Amino acid sequence: MAVLGIGGLFFRAQDPDALNAWYREHLGIGAGCAAEDTGPVDEWTWKTQGGPVVFAPFKHDTDYFAADKQFMLNLRVASLDAMLEQLSTAGIAIETRAEWNDPSVGKFARIHDPEGNAIELWEPPAA
Repeated sequence: MAVLGIGGLFFRAQDPDALNAWYREHLGIGAGCAAEDTGPVDEWTWKTQGGPVVFAPFKHDTDYFAADKQFMLNLRVASLDAMLEQLSTAGIAIETRAEWNDPSVGKFARIHDPEGNAIELWEPPAA
């Protein structure tokens, strides 16, 4: 029997309340949030749309994200351009690199939360 999906993501934060508020405000994720067409919101969970999830341990010396961080969050988005416009308007620094994009995999950008955790935004290719 296999696991059905990710049930949660838990990580340490210097100021969990402020970080939760930042994720809700800028990305619409966290407890009490629901993606479009996922039904009513409840106070404990973040309801997501089904789709691909990548589970990939990286080598300990990878330079794909900061050496002092143990993880990087990757979030699937419907329109990367629209998300980047929203984040830019909010004054959030955005990093893009042409080499990250691949028509068979999708488009990527990166931001960081207020505690320096990398967040990769991923728009998969159109089906």
